[in-house]
Amino acid sequence: MALIDKPWLPAAALLTVSAAVLLTAFLFEHVGGLAPCELCWYQRYAHMAALAIALPVLYFNRQASISAPLLAAAAVAILVGAAVAGYQVGVEQSWWESSCATPIAGDTIEELRASLLEAPLVRCDEVAWSLWRISMAGWNALLSLALAASALYAAFMMERSK
Repeated sequence: MALIDKPWLPAAALLTVSAAVLLTAFLFEHVGGLAPCELCWYQRYAHMAALAIALPVLYFNRQASISAPLLAAAAVAILVGAAVAGYQVGVEQSWWESSCATPIAGDTIEELRASLLEAPLVRCDEVAWSLWRISMAGWNALLSLALAASALYAAFMMERSK
């Protein structure tokens, strides 16, 4: 089996994909001018955690007793990011509300001013960019689910090969 022959491959793939996701997000922010909302940052943190966890997996790739649990932990971090991305898709589609998408409301000028000053700079309920009617959060959810499933499968196969 290829996974047993190349135990570094799952961690390298996880590192590459998570780094590519983060690089893409930062390019959209700094080159494309699309500032991230609060939920976008949480999704980035999940990929940052996966990167931090996957680095030791590369180092300990021949020791399945160490690398398999670490790879599974990285997959859990990615799954948390996928859940946040799915939640953001629901907020974007108005399936539910989020605190970072609070409407500006008030009956008096003072209430409107207070509501405006408390409102987030970037709202989570507005789709800033989409491809084929799928928002960035939707793409991240799909990619993160596939990545987490792959990492969990690799961890299972590593554990099984001990």
